[in-house]
Amino acid sequence: MFNAPRAAQRYGATSVNGLGGSFVDEDPLAISIYDDPWSSVPSPTPLPPHNMNSGFTSVIANATIPELYHRAFAAVDGTNTGEVSVNALTRVLAISSLPAATIDRIVNLVSSKPRVSSVEFYVALALVALAQMGKDISIEQVAALAAENDLPIPALDIDTLQSRSSTFSSPYMPYRQNTMTTVRPPTFAPEDPWNVSRYPSQGTYDFSQPRTPSTNGLTSNFAGSGLPRGWWNKQEIVEVKIVGQQGFILNRYTVYEIKTDRAAPVHRRYSEFVFLWDCLVRRYPFRLLPPLPPKRVQPDAAFLEQRRKGLARFLNAIMNHPVIKEDGLLAIFLSEPSLESWRKQTSISLEEESVSKRVDPIEEMSIPSDLEEKLAIVRGKLSPLIEQWQRICILAERMIKRHEAAAVRVPSSLWRTYLPAHFAPPLFSPTLPLDVGVPAGHLDGHGPTSSTVSLLSDSAFSMRMTRSNVDLLDDQADITRLAHVLRAIAEVNERCWRGDECDLCDGVRKGIGQVATHTQHHSDLLEERTNMLSHSTLESLKSQRDLYVAMRDLFARHERLAVDNVDRLKKRIDSNSMKLESIKAAQKEGWQEDADRVVVLIEKDQATIASLLNRRVFIRACMWHELRVVLHNRENVLLSKLTQTFAREEQAFADRVLANWVSLGNAVEGMPLE
Repeated sequence: MFNAPRAAQRYGATSVNGLGGSFVDEDPLAISIYDDPWSSVPSPTPLPPHNMNSGFTSVIANATIPELYHRAFAAVDGTNTGEVSVNALTRVLAISSLPAATIDRIVNLVSSKPRVSSVEFYVALALVALAQMGKDISIEQVAALAAENDLPIPALDIDTLQSRSSTFSSPYMPYRQNTMTTVRPPTFAPEDPWNVSRYPSQGTYDFSQPRTPSTNGLTSNFAGSGLPRGWWNKQEIVEVKIVGQQGFILNRYTVYEIKTDRAAPVHRRYSEFVFLWDCLVRRYPFRLLPPLPPKRVQPDAAFLEQRRKGLARFLNAIMNHPVIKEDGLLAIFLSEPSLESWRKQTSISLEEESVSKRVDPIEEMSIPSDLEEKLAIVRGKLSPLIEQWQRICILAERMIKRHEAAAVRVPSSLWRTYLPAHFAPPLFSPTLPLDVGVPAGHLDGHGPTSSTVSLLSDSAFSMRMTRSNVDLLDDQADITRLAHVLRAIAEVNERCWRGDECDLCDGVRKGIGQVATHTQHHSDLLEERTNMLSHSTLESLKSQRDLYVAMRDLFARHERLAVDNVDRLKKRIDSNSMKLESIKAAQKEGWQEDADRVVVLIEKDQATIASLLNRRVFIRACMWHELRVVLHNRENVLLSKLTQTFAREEQAFADRVLANWVSLGNAVEGMPLE
């Protein structure tokens, strides 16, 4: 699942100057190994193997779920996705003091997949309660109790349970450190040209000034990047969480909670995100605005989760844009408790940025004369860049999903179009993208792989893209299940036929217990690393792709909106000037009134031309700023930070895995042989 194509932009749907017609075209995220979550059609009915609630919804039917069930599930469902891993379920069952064999039986009864739904989780807790009471452990027994609306409550100390599920905000962009503490009111010089109100003085809101000062031109404290030194460590971070569904059956909508350092958390619905985007794109048409994830009829949980991440990437991008972050409407969106009420009381200015801002001479002189050539170079690279970054996102997400032992099925219709076209980039693929008969250990079929490739093959991101493992079954999560079985073996062999004391059996049993413990720890490490990759690394990759999509959209808006009628106005001025001369030469009755009227028309056209010429300069300044300051910095600096962070995290993960197995080796070194 990935953040795939959104709906067409509102400012036009035709490709511009070679920006369409490739693999990407107008929908850069149109092909996925997973079901496309961004299409506008209703969510398709999940395939039976993926319908995690099938068969269990009828078990508990309409029975009242005890509060303990909800608390236990919330403790391990940190991302509010409605499902948890088998590891998370195991951690909950482990505090029940039941034997390992019983826990293994319960896990196998509720699910054979790497993840369990909330319904399956509740059934497992009911089975735990039955086991603690010494009753028969069966799904039928749970169904009978649910029919009587009497689900048993297990003895669990939830307070001791530590959730390992990472929230969206915790691992998101780990290299970003939010250094903002409080937002202080800015001070402006009276001559500040950016100090222009976008809102009338109504209500209790005064946005006559931007939130923080902005400057024109390149001052001495802005180094060659056009941004303050160390800006990448001063990025604001926003958290977006799904609160739940509201509204009636035919008008239900999802509510999101937005949490920032600017104000207290606020609740927003998707249509309010669309309102914000529409206003910003009208006011800042020549700025880099990231795309919004689209709306879908009858969305499923997976689509809502991906849209939540897309909305978070959108907010993170505009909150860290050097210009857009100062917008008053954005400040309202992030702080006003009821945006709907505020909109009813306030009229909003949608005038273009160029109307209220001007370019000072220093900034105008900094615009290179060959700006068009520079923009043409970027324009020519956009289509392949979007295409390749889309492939990276697809492959990275597929590797992460496979890494957490989630089943992956490729629709047969995509075999011909998708798999041959998507190759693994060097950063994430130590082996061939498709296994077409090349021997293991040979990348080109002629020689062995390098030592670097061999090392990468053991990393958290390694995965061999073969046709056989694309159709893996859902009975995964084998590491956790193996730990259950090993514990069960140790419990069964607790007594030896020779008597209560048998050093050989006792030593072997303890050794098997150590293997089970370290195997479970290895499974925990894998789950923790997978969560980090999914919520930080993958989202950073998608942000990089979104950046190029935003630049493509900027070029489309520029080509459509930068056109003016200066030439036509000049011709009209020439015509009116000739008309004025003829009126003065003829000097007929009332000629002075006619001459004054023509003079007014000429002056009006001259003022319009002056305004349009200033707008031309402003547009050039915007395009130069977005190219030099925003695009160039973010596409390079943040990618460098992402790569460095990824390398450090992979090394730390490998060290922890190595330490775990070294610890196991030391623990079993003394296992008896006789």
